[in-house]
Amino acid sequence: MPLTTSDQRDTTTAVQQPSAGPSTPREAAAVILARDVPDGLEVLLLQRHPDSRFSPGAFAFPGGRVEPADAGTDIETRCRQLGRAEAARCLPDVEPPDRAIGFWVAALREAFEEAGVLLAYGPGANPVAAATLRDAHAERAHCREDSAHFGRLLADLNLFLATDRLAYWAHWITPEERPIRYDTRFFVAAAWPDQIPEPDGLEMVAARWIAPSEALARHRAREIVLPFPTQRILASLSDHCDVGALLGAASGREVQPVRPRVVRDGSVERILLPQDPGWF
Repeated sequence: MPLTTSDQRDTTTAVQQPSAGPSTPREAAAVILARDVPDGLEVLLLQRHPDSRFSPGAFAFPGGRVEPADAGTDIETRCRQLGRAEAARCLPDVEPPDRAIGFWVAALREAFEEAGVLLAYGPGANPVAAATLRDAHAERAHCREDSAHFGRLLADLNLFLATDRLAYWAHWITPEERPIRYDTRFFVAAAWPDQIPEPDGLEMVAARWIAPSEALARHRAREIVLPFPTQRILASLSDHCDVGALLGAASGREVQPVRPRVVRDGSVERILLPQDPGWF
């Protein structure tokens, strides 16, 4: 996931402040894929390539930039129980409003590209797994090269995105102190049972299903690295006992954008949230 803010333990580089002022954040979408397990729920985290410009080696949710094709002319017909008007109501600050549906599509496209996870319905409203596609590897590569290919793939195979299994959860904006910034919407989603992720090997090199509390514990033990937004989102998931409860909580959740600040205390970076003293 391209949000790169780390907590003060994870970062050693100096803050880079663009001389011309903060850059404009790029719109992005990410999906928190969740599944039920006997003792609660697990979410899918992907490990970024160690040579990545964005949080190299860190674990985060599948996601990336929202492209114009994600809100293309015919894409609404490929979204289950989600229309442009409803998407616009959920994301009232997106302009023009008919672009809002593209955030749902982008989140699922990125899950397909990065993790090989396809959340879609086939004929008879039956779940379709990426592994059932004739050449999933090639299709994922085509989507990376041309985001519009995802919509064409859905139409060619008569597939419908399982947008009925997604709910809006969080909105994070990269701090102005970072030279590259993202304005990212996070969605929670109920994964199909027994989905096996397959990282693309380019952006993502590993994947694991893990309980939110365990992921946070492993981060504290320095066994894995989690970007700061990922930490906060995982903490917000920890109190929910199963996927049904998580999606139920999402339906009544008021989502406000969160834009942290990065400040330096000597040689150490600190992350400040809007409610923290010193944030302005």
